[in-house]
Amino acid sequence: MIALTEPPAKEATSSILEEPVSSSRLNTFHQCRRKFAFTYIEKLKKPVTAPLHVGRMVHMGLQEWNTRRWLNRPCSAEDIRPTFDEHWQSSQQDEPVKFDEGEEETQKQKAWGLVEHYLANTPLAHDEKPEAVEVMAEADLSRHGLPKIRGVIDLIQDGSLIDYKTSAVTPSSDPDLVFQKHENQLTLYSLLYRDAVGEKEKSQQLHHIVKLKNPKLVITKHDPATEKQVTRLFRSIESYMDGVERGDDVPSVGLHCSSCPYQRECLAWSGERS
Repeated sequence: MIALTEPPAKEATSSILEEPVSSSRLNTFHQCRRKFAFTYIEKLKKPVTAPLHVGRMVHMGLQEWNTRRWLNRPCSAEDIRPTFDEHWQSSQQDEPVKFDEGEEETQKQKAWGLVEHYLANTPLAHDEKPEAVEVMAEADLSRHGLPKIRGVIDLIQDGSLIDYKTSAVTPSSDPDLVFQKHENQLTLYSLLYRDAVGEKEKSQQLHHIVKLKNPKLVITKHDPATEKQVTRLFRSIESYMDGVERGDDVPSVGLHCSSCPYQRECLAWSGERS
């Protein structure tokens, strides 16, 4: 007879469930419960990969651009470049990046090229002040029997919620399919905005900077989150809470495993609960 493992200690699961739910936490759980356990319960640290670092630095460069617009300061590419260079180095002090030999300068130029491409092609006016930049927000969903949610909205401009993405492939030409891929995140941001402001967002936008030899900027615009999408998010959170409480940490094996940083740990996993 196969012996069943004991469920995880109550204090381990309860502490996780008491923490606010972010879209990244939610999506990680539904993509692979074992990856969620490695990341959020066992807290295994992995070196930052070059593509991840590039994405972070592009995001930082655009944050600097938007912050300068908000402060009514000069915001050309030349104005942003010194801050970009400084952050490229300083960010590696706390989290070293795993570059191949001789790769770092190439990756740095790629990241800066993506920032330049966005600044040259963005539909946002360089002299228009945003409503908010990098907004950390929380909302209490206890009245729905759910935990708090938390997120950081990249940019709020004219009532539109804008999120930046760097991607190796061009997103679908079908806005519905693009939205589906990011539905939890966008709907969660909508709830955060509505809770803070007291009104609906005008739109949601995804600004994809595609990392091709000749970069592309692809913008998809979406209507405010619907009641159906809010209900779907709530069901997703309920499923997350139920799974974490049960200690469900079984791997979800699929094509996404090839890019998972925990491949070796997953192969070595004994099957015991976290």
